[in-house]
Amino acid sequence: MLSRKNKLVLLKLLSLFSVVRGYNILVIVLAQYLTSIFILAPHIRLRYVAFDPNLFVIVLASAGVIAAGYIINNFYDREKDLINRPQKTMLDRLVSQRTKLTGYFVLNFLSVVCASYVSFRAVIFFSLYIFGIWFYSHKLKKSPIIGNITASLLAITPFFAVFIYYKNFDEVIFVHATFLFLILVMREMIKDLGNLRGDLAQNYKTIPIVYGELISKRILSILVLASCIPVYLLLTRYEIGFMYLYFYACIVLLFSFLFGLWKSKGRIHYIWLHNILKLIIVTGTFSIILVDLNMVMDRILK
Repeated sequence: MLSRKNKLVLLKLLSLFSVVRGYNILVIVLAQYLTSIFILAPHIRLRYVAFDPNLFVIVLASAGVIAAGYIINNFYDREKDLINRPQKTMLDRLVSQRTKLTGYFVLNFLSVVCASYVSFRAVIFFSLYIFGIWFYSHKLKKSPIIGNITASLLAITPFFAVFIYYKNFDEVIFVHATFLFLILVMREMIKDLGNLRGDLAQNYKTIPIVYGELISKRILSILVLASCIPVYLLLTRYEIGFMYLYFYACIVLLFSFLFGLWKSKGRIHYIWLHNILKLIIVTGTFSIILVDLNMVMDRILK
């Protein structure tokens, strides 16, 4: 049996993991590695990519900055989250605000130090990324449209880090990135619909508050249709191997999302819609290996 002190330590660790969204960071780390191995550097042997110290440092720095970003976001949103997600907020509050801020500065500092191992340009890149996250959390988050777009751009920035490192400018990568960006914008808008009560209480100027839920649903509908364009291009113009199965599944999920969107009437419905988009993002990470299964087996055996 754990003592009371040990239980408290365990709860605080769980609280810290919740604050930095450890599960999200693990998915991003995995996505960065899979993207590097199977899309950005398919011509390089698997072990050279997987054990590349520069790539490891870039991924580590990305994880540190993202974790720090979640901390500062939690710091600014503590009152709003108490309304929207009371149970999670009570868990998060087991770690003091002072500890969170200390962690924020330490993680950002260590991330920049890690980046310095790669190059001075990497230091500049991650310094700007840190500033961008802070500026979004402090100023832009309360702005309609701009806040949603900025949050989505910041979410895909870690992939630009590995993209720049490998200097792979293939057109298909931009099409993949466009699809991911549109899904992320939709996710941000659905979060705004689900967080309506807390946002209204804290004077956030989100799209549902400024323009209404009906306009939000119309914009989301346009985004769903727009996301079908990169899907169509990926299915018809580019070699994506068995990943076509993923995109056909995405079409089904997106139109299910669209149907559910116009039937939704409350927070619980928006949570389900948010989970559909999260499923698209997470399964997209694992489906990267389907781009070329023969290449996967060849590179594993080499």
